[in-house]
Amino acid sequence: MTKLMQIPFEEEAEDIKDKVVTYWSKRAESFSEHKHEEIHSRKKQLWQAEFLRHFSADDKLSVLDVGCGAGFFEMVLSDFDFDVTGVDLTPEMIDKGKELLSRHGAKARLMVMDAEKLDFADSSFDLVINRNLVWTLPHPVEAYMEWHRVLKPGGMLLVYDAEYAKGFHHYDQMQNLAHKNVTDAMVEECHDIYHMLSISTLDRPEWDKACLEKIGYENIVTDLGAGDRLYSEKDQFYMPDRMFLVKAQKAIV
Repeated sequence: MTKLMQIPFEEEAEDIKDKVVTYWSKRAESFSEHKHEEIHSRKKQLWQAEFLRHFSADDKLSVLDVGCGAGFFEMVLSDFDFDVTGVDLTPEMIDKGKELLSRHGAKARLMVMDAEKLDFADSSFDLVINRNLVWTLPHPVEAYMEWHRVLKPGGMLLVYDAEYAKGFHHYDQMQNLAHKNVTDAMVEECHDIYHMLSISTLDRPEWDKACLEKIGYENIVTDLGAGDRLYSEKDQFYMPDRMFLVKAQKAIV
C-alpha cells in the first residue's frame, strides 16, 4: 500500500464499528419509515434518472449496493431487470429493509456484511453503488480495494457521498428536515462517532480520486453537481451538505 493511500487511524476501529451498529440499530425503524416516504416522493424518479446517466435500463446488470440501509436503492432499481444485492453492517437495518422491500413488492437480496470485508468472490458484480457510506468507514482504503476486487473487469463504481462530518461542526446545520426525527442526544452520539474517523479530516472528493488511482481504477470522474440534481428541493429529504459523485471503472484486462 503506498504512502498516499495510508490514513492514520486509531486502534479502536472495531470498537467504532460496534458503536456504528448500536447507533443505527436505534435508528433503524424511523430510518426505514423515512425511506418509505422517500420512495413515494419524486426522489425515486430523480434517482432513476441519475442512474440512467451512467447505464441503460435495458442492461442486465449484477449490482452490489454497499451500506444499503433499509433498501432505498433496491427499491429505486426494482423497475429495472437487474440482479441486486444489498449489504449492511447493521442486522436491524437489514431486517427493516427486508420488510420494506416486501411492502413494496421489490426483489433483492439483503445481507449483513462488512463493507470493508466482503464475502463475495472476485469479479462478481457489474456495478457497485453506495450512498452516504464512505464518510462513515474506519478504513475507506480497504473498502475501495474490496469493491475493486468484487467488480468484474470493466465494471463500474458509483459513490454518492458528502463531507457530512464537517457539517457536524455546525449544530444548526443538523437541524434540517432530514433529521426531524433524530433526538439531540442521537445527533451528539453521531457527532462523537464520526469525528473519531480520520476520513473526517480529508479533502473530498479529491482524496477519493487519488486513492482510486493508486488502487488501479480507471476513468475516474468526480462530479460536484450530484446534490444539485437530486436534492435541490428543501423538502423532508433535504440535506444541506453538498453531495458529490465519484465514478470509476475497473480495467478490462
